Amino acid sequence: MKLSITIQNFELPLKNPFTISRYTVTVQQTVVVSISDGNYTGYGEATVNPYYNSTVESIQASARSVKVVLEAVEKHTHPTKLWTQLEPYLKDNYFALCAIDCAYWDVYAKQQQKPLRRFWSTDDLKLPKTNFTIGIDSVAIMKSKILETPWPIYKIKLGTQNDIKIIQSLREVTNAVFRVDANCAWTVEETLKNAKILKELGVEFIEQPLKADNWEGMKILKEKSVLPIIADESCKKLADVSSCAAVFHGINIKLMKCGGITPALQMIQIAKAKHLKVMVGCMTESTIGISNLAQLAPLLDYIDADGALLLQNDIAKGVTFQNGDIRYANGNGSGALLNSELQK
Repeated sequence: MKLSITIQNFELPLKNPFTISRYTVTVQQTVVVSISDGNYTGYGEATVNPYYNSTVESIQASARSVKVVLEAVEKHTHPTKLWTQLEPYLKDNYFALCAIDCAYWDVYAKQQQKPLRRFWSTDDLKLPKTNFTIGIDSVAIMKSKILETPWPIYKIKLGTQNDIKIIQSLREVTNAVFRVDANCAWTVEETLKNAKILKELGVEFIEQPLKADNWEGMKILKEKSVLPIIADESCKKLADVSSCAAVFHGINIKLMKCGGITPALQMIQIAKAKHLKVMVGCMTESTIGISNLAQLAPLLDYIDADGALLLQNDIAKGVTFQNGDIRYANGNGSGALLNSELQK
């Protein structure tokens, strides 16, 4: 039976307003793509993100544009081959490509009667713990979020005039590991100065302190920073890994930026060959997207998979987390299922 594709959009209200250096989100818009072969259904997701010009309308239109291509796919076509077929059509919308690629990997794994991660890992013994993200807010509210959600690792969003004071204040309420993410808001001088203080405050690494195209500045940071510097906005696609290797200590791969699981696997392989630390991060998606990216955890040094934990109401069941530890859902594929499907 030929494949069919369903495209749905959802609103995901957040438990609290989520602020980074660029903007604040209270409701996350998202698109879920379902691909079915008549027996099995796979799910993928792409969220709206103004920094990457991702909208509900553009994701839906791009996904619809390859419906004919998907319907013509031969039975048991490998996901890597399908990604190569789809990329020329979706080269201007990798968010949509990600949703389709993840959905197809999910249905393909179910056809093969395997959990998705078993295509690249034989066990779940050495999984990294996910961090829990604390968005920019008043220090009192940031403290309260930490106290409400005791966690072994926190990612702290920074990019204010009082970044060091924020970390010093948060240290009063937890001894957990901190990671900081300035989302392109710092200068070279700020980063070097802050890194020395942050290291003493138990910060593990700094994520994307400079603007994405400031390659000369990042080269200085790699040479002089006392803390590792991890690329995010500077590392979008497969072709960026080699450039990042010269000026970063590691990369944060986002499935939506790179176009899904297929290119992410290649990025991980290249990054490891270049001795980079590898992280995979989320974009405040539901448990659909989180269950997909968590399948890559056995290959990673770090993971940022807390997106669904920040939601007031999730739309799916799948992977869960206990004190930072990944708890995979039973079953094949990603293990994720829309709540609406559970009710049938």
